[in-house]
Amino acid sequence: MSATINEFFPSPSQKFAVVGASSNRTKFGNKVLRWYVDNGYTAVPVNPKEKTIESLTCVPDLSSLPGEPSEYNVSIITPPAVTKSVLEAAHKNGIKRVWLQPDVESAEALAYAKEVGLLIIAGGPCVLVHGIPSSRAKL
Repeated sequence: MSATINEFFPSPSQKFAVVGASSNRTKFGNKVLRWYVDNGYTAVPVNPKEKTIESLTCVPDLSSLPGEPSEYNVSIITPPAVTKSVLEAAHKNGIKRVWLQPDVESAEALAYAKEVGLLIIAGGPCVLVHGIPSSRAKL
């Protein structure tokens, strides 16, 4: 698993999208977004119901990410019933690396990810514990 996590953080300039980002600071969708920002990464919140989260401009979906969506790695914090559709959108947009935060995966989503060749981190690891800070992290 650590090799896969290392691949998820290939450089300090890697950009991340957080699908299921939340404006509620007690929710994991907010904590994960803040982890990326606090650890020196560019992160974009993905939430169709919000305009901004933590002073960052939200986008409604992965195809709306600034620049090329394929340049992003994605953390997903959604209900399991939604996860497969997010993986389908990731694949459609050329995104290769996805971290399914704890309790978001489903057997259907995992099977789809394997079928289309997405690099997936799943089954328990959380970026809040296992993430690798950027060399640009705030001290």
